[in-house]
Amino acid sequence: MCNTFMSESIIVTKFGGTSMANIPMMRKCAEIVALHPGKRIVIVSATSGTTNQLTSLCTPLPEGEKERLLEEIKNRHLGMAAELKNKDQVIPAIRNLLKELKEAVEQLESGSMADRDLILSFGERLSSTVFAEVLNELTSDVTWMDVREVMLTDDFFGSAEPQIIEIAKRAKKQLIPMVKRGRVVSQGFIGSTIDGKTTTLGRGGSDYSAALFAEAVGAAVLEIWTDVRGIYSTDPRIVKEARPIAEMTFNEAAELAIFGAKVLHPATLKSAIRKKTEVFVGSTSEPEKGGTRILEKTSENPVIRAISLRRKQTLLTIHSLDMLHRFGFLARIFEILAKHKISVDLVTTSEVNVSLTLDTGIQSDNQHRLTPKVLEELRSFSKVSVDRDLALIALVGNKLHTSSGISGLVFGALSDFNIRMICHGASSHNLCFLVDEDRVDEAVKILHRKFIAEDRKNER
Repeated sequence: MCNTFMSESIIVTKFGGTSMANIPMMRKCAEIVALHPGKRIVIVSATSGTTNQLTSLCTPLPEGEKERLLEEIKNRHLGMAAELKNKDQVIPAIRNLLKELKEAVEQLESGSMADRDLILSFGERLSSTVFAEVLNELTSDVTWMDVREVMLTDDFFGSAEPQIIEIAKRAKKQLIPMVKRGRVVSQGFIGSTIDGKTTTLGRGGSDYSAALFAEAVGAAVLEIWTDVRGIYSTDPRIVKEARPIAEMTFNEAAELAIFGAKVLHPATLKSAIRKKTEVFVGSTSEPEKGGTRILEKTSENPVIRAISLRRKQTLLTIHSLDMLHRFGFLARIFEILAKHKISVDLVTTSEVNVSLTLDTGIQSDNQHRLTPKVLEELRSFSKVSVDRDLALIALVGNKLHTSSGISGLVFGALSDFNIRMICHGASSHNLCFLVDEDRVDEAVKILHRKFIAEDRKNER
């Protein structure tokens, strides 16, 4: 390998759980990395299914179930290690991690998020140990690095907040010297507090980890390799005509990530935008077919680029006559929600009503819980209603706030749907609204056919 080092030529490469599923898939990933000398930092997720099993280990289970899950995790990773050329070195390392995992499970305190994060961390630690050796079979100078040495976070276990400035300092001191010598394999999703306690960044945090590394070292490109060929015009499981998008802007990709597209973690784009790092999303199984490039500017800027959706949305409506010509009322509402760490998506107001949407489908044990305590506090000064079983649809594109007639076309196409809430004009890149969840697929098909499929037909 050429060891000439220029930080602006570094490519940070991240592989998801399906890409880590087995040794043949890992070898595909290793080939993708080995073919390009600039791919110096590799971040991996846990092997497919392992995080779910580790999550189960953190919950009360029937007698014998924890032993069964531990045995499955053990057999999976030792089986993978046994396929390697240098298995005699890798197998002991895997056994040591499995021993630590078993001890962590035995010492788990009920309800402890810190203990839970430690247990969840073993997925990435195991997979990266195996993958480092897979990559080492193809190229020399591969170093395995414990991400906790660099990824400093706060102590909000379960969804820890990375400490950006300190990560950059640690990367300069510990990561960049490794990168100068060769390739580094490390873990996504996990970090560490200042006193050394293991944390996690929440589901999907592996993308975020990779983006933070790209930012910290000033990388040229961040690659996200997954099981799909880039970002699609909408969910292809709903609309069979959906196609990968060749390129899109940071703003468009961020909107799609926030409003339900699962290819990218929403925070990933924040980090990329800060350094204007190009992002590429492609398929591990079909790397030759390209993918989606995410850039600051693109050659074409359609009014509607893609359609995203989120299920399991809750509409919270707060009514009070005290809102009328009073100041501080909204602040009081958001103070309560902030205290309980409830994140709000969309907001609309009238003279005496405030409507808020909450993403109650998010997978986290300590976020977005609309508990009786929260409702009790809100009802101490207002009337509160809660509507569930809703879905959010977001049309994402450009200049939506100044495109005459766009809202009429959208809602005319959905004339027989009950639209519960509309947010249009606050952003130039999205138009959002709620529909009943049991009709969301139908609505997305209609919109995709009218605004995206028709545009492609006209282009031809």
